[in-house]
Amino acid sequence: MQNKCFLVTVAPHLTAGETVSKAMRDTMLALMPVTLVAVYFFRVYAVFFIAVCMATAAITEVVFRRIKNQSHSLHDGSALLTGLFVALLFSATTAWWKGALATIIAVGVAKELMGGLGWNRFNPALFGRVSMILLAPWMVNISTEFMQWNVSFGPVDVMTHATPLAMLQQNMELPGVLNLFVGFPGGAMGEASPLALLIGGGYLLYRGHINWRIPVAILSTVFVLATLAGQNPLLHMVTGGLMLGALFMATDWVTSPINPKGKLVFGVLIGILIVVFRIGLAPTEGVAFSILIMNAFVPRIEAATKRVPFGEPVSKPAENLVVHE
Repeated sequence: MQNKCFLVTVAPHLTAGETVSKAMRDTMLALMPVTLVAVYFFRVYAVFFIAVCMATAAITEVVFRRIKNQSHSLHDGSALLTGLFVALLFSATTAWWKGALATIIAVGVAKELMGGLGWNRFNPALFGRVSMILLAPWMVNISTEFMQWNVSFGPVDVMTHATPLAMLQQNMELPGVLNLFVGFPGGAMGEASPLALLIGGGYLLYRGHINWRIPVAILSTVFVLATLAGQNPLLHMVTGGLMLGALFMATDWVTSPINPKGKLVFGVLIGILIVVFRIGLAPTEGVAFSILIMNAFVPRIEAATKRVPFGEPVSKPAENLVVHE
């Protein structure tokens, strides 16, 4: 019998040709519509702030990787994507050093110090954004010191009063739903156009990078609970960071459940928390806090909703068990 050479490798034996770099590239492409809308509204401010956050993200990864005696992985695009996400979570006129600090926390602390790509428990960009809110009382002196380093590019058409979400909670007169849906320069850059976010989210769904269950669960839960609370649910859909959170943040592959039932539970609980924040508490960054809170419970959700392997008997407690001595 003729000797044959067999190649033996570990699973999986079928590949789809997907890589981390391709996924990151597709996500950046999906964010391009809302990024372009932000640039349209905020001009040079948006370009400058995004550039600062993305450059800081790249530098932070290199520095922290060297501290850990590891080579950088800038080629996969994860650091640059995190920097872009952080930038979109802020207003374009935010001081550049605040965006840089939030990015350092996001990439250095929430990503690299938690094990690197694929090991972080919390969404890095949201972690960096919320950290800036929690650190705000201790940053008064720092703000004064950095005041001389602020950059101004002249006047820009941006809301200087309450954001649409704050106006909604205070029962103030708001622009029309269609205007808010298509594009409105209020709040963070990532909130400028829910329509642009839906276009980007549709692209990610088409590419198979996200699943419909989490965003649908979040949006439908907020819609129903807002209606029950006697508020206009459509205004909740198009204000704040709801669309950005539902389509891009909550669907993060690392910090969300894997199984279908877990995704639905995860989305519903996030939606409930968002409504609690928006109606019962301060509306600012309620979406970010809700997603981060549920990130911490993902292992529990996975354990409670995991599938029983095919052919494995479901263990049940013994009933009427008589023990003979």
